[in-house]
Amino acid sequence: MSATAPVTSVLVVGSGPTGLTLACDLARRAVHVRIIDRSGEFPRSSRAKGPNPRSLEVLEDLGVVDRVLAEGSAPLPMRKYRDGLPVADADPSAGTRPTPDAPYAHGRLIAQWQLEEILRARLAEYGVHVELGTEAVGLSQGPESVTVALADGRSIEARYVVGCDGGHSPVRKMLGLPFEGRTAEEQVMVCGDVEVEGLDRALWHQWFDEDGAVMLCPIPGTRTGWWFQAGPERDGSGALVPPSPEGFRRLFAKHTRLPGDRLTEATLLSTYRVNERMVDRYRVGRVLLAGDAAHVHPIAGGLGMNTGIQDAFNLGWKLARVATGRASSALLDTYEEERLPVAAWTLGVSSERLRATLEAIKRPGGGLDTAITEQTTGLDRGYRWSSLSPSPAGTVAAGPAADPAVGLRAGDRAPDAPCRDTATGEPVRLFEAFAGPHFTLLGFGPDTADALRRVAAEYGDTVRAYGVDAGAPRDLTDDAGHARTAYGIEPDTGALVLVRPDNHVGLLAPATGSGAVVDYLERLVGTAGAA
Repeated sequence: MSATAPVTSVLVVGSGPTGLTLACDLARRAVHVRIIDRSGEFPRSSRAKGPNPRSLEVLEDLGVVDRVLAEGSAPLPMRKYRDGLPVADADPSAGTRPTPDAPYAHGRLIAQWQLEEILRARLAEYGVHVELGTEAVGLSQGPESVTVALADGRSIEARYVVGCDGGHSPVRKMLGLPFEGRTAEEQVMVCGDVEVEGLDRALWHQWFDEDGAVMLCPIPGTRTGWWFQAGPERDGSGALVPPSPEGFRRLFAKHTRLPGDRLTEATLLSTYRVNERMVDRYRVGRVLLAGDAAHVHPIAGGLGMNTGIQDAFNLGWKLARVATGRASSALLDTYEEERLPVAAWTLGVSSERLRATLEAIKRPGGGLDTAITEQTTGLDRGYRWSSLSPSPAGTVAAGPAADPAVGLRAGDRAPDAPCRDTATGEPVRLFEAFAGPHFTLLGFGPDTADALRRVAAEYGDTVRAYGVDAGAPRDLTDDAGHARTAYGIEPDTGALVLVRPDNHVGLLAPATGSGAVVDYLERLVGTAGAA
C-alpha cells in the first residue's frame, strides 16, 4: 500500500440505487467509503418505477423508508384500452394488506432520481458524498489493495472495489468477465419522461393494439409528468426509427386516438432492448460486482433495481467486517454463494413473466398486471443452501424461493412481528430491533435468559440480545403471539434465533443452545470480546 496517500477501505463505482445502498450500509458501519460516478451531474431519469416490498424493508433498515413512502405513491390501478377505448381495469394490489410478519403489502411508485436523492441525503449524514465526473478507466490489483486509474490521470487506492456501474459496467469489462446471455433484438421499446395534459393521474393507462402499444404511468411528485413506454416506430424498410419527441407524439396519437399535441414534452428518450445476461462470478480478488453490473433482466415484474438493492444489502455487512479486518476474506465468498443463484432465479422469473405478459396483451383486457405475482415481492427469497445457513438434521437445502410448507429455516428472510417493550409497555416491532449494523439474537421463553445474558456480555452491541417473554434485561412481550407464529415456535417452547445484519436468519437453536450461537458468531464476528 502507498505510504503517503491514505487508502480507502472500499471504493464504490457507480451511484445508482445499488451503489448508494451499499455506500450507506458501509458508512453506517464506520467504514471509510468513497463513491464515484463518471457522470458530470446527477441524472433526472425516472427509469425504475420503485422498490418492491423486500426493498422497502431494506430501506427501512437504512432509515429512509418514511421519506420514500411520503414522496412516492401506492401502485395504481391499470386501465387497458383497445382501439382507443377502455376495455378493462385491473388493480394488482387490491386486497393486499400488511400482515404482522410483512409490513409492506406492495411496492411503492417513485422515480429513480427521487430514490437516489433520498439515499444521497442519507449518505451525506455520514459525511460521504458522491464524487461526480470521476471515471474509472483501469484496475490494478495488489496483495493488499486495488489501484483504480481515473480518466483525469489521478488514481484511488482502496482495499476493495465494488462495481455498481450498470449493465455496460466498465468495471466488469476491466475484469474481463463474460456477460453471458442474450439480447432479444425483436423485443424493443422506446421509453422516456413526458408531459401530458388531461389524463386521469389516478390510473396507469395502457393502450394495446395489434400493431403496437403505448403505456403511460404518472410520475409521483410531478403535476403532469408521466413514464412513457411504447412499441417503436419503424420506417418503410422495417428499421427502427430513433426515439424523438415528434415520434412519441405520433405514437401517442396513433394508439390513444387523442390529439398528439396533448403530449407537450418528451425528455430522457431511450431505446430499450430486452437483455437476459449475467456473470458467472461476483468476485475477482478484491473487486466485486453488484446490481446490473452482474445481471440484467427483462423489466417485467420490476426486479432489476430491486435485485441490485438486495445484492448491496447482502454484501454490505460482509464487506464491512472484512475491509476493517474483523473477518476473513472468505466471508466475501458467501456473497457470490448466496446472490448468484438469486440472480439466475430472478432472470428466469422475469423472463417468464415477460413471456406471459406478451401473450396477455394480445387479448383485449390483457395488460401489465400479468407481470406482477407473489414472486415479484422479494419476500420469499432466502439462502437455505448457503454455508452460512446450517440446516437441522434431516432437512435439505432449498433454492432461492423458500417453501413455506417446511417452516422457517436458516437463510430465510427474518419476519417482522409487533411486540411490546416489557419494561415500558411501548409498542416495538421486531424490525425496529433488527434495524442497524448489528446481529440480533432473539430468545423465546424464560429458558433462554441465560443464553441471552451470555451473548450480550461477550459480544456487546455487535449482537443485540432480545428476550421474547424471557424475563431478560432487554425483553419484549409477544401479547398476540405474532412473533412465535412468524418464527414457528410453539407456545411454552423455548428457542434461540440469531438474525444476521441483513435480516436473514443465521441460526435456529434450542433454548439452551448458547454454545451453538457462540460457535456461529466466532466464525463471522471473531472470538467473544473481540468484536
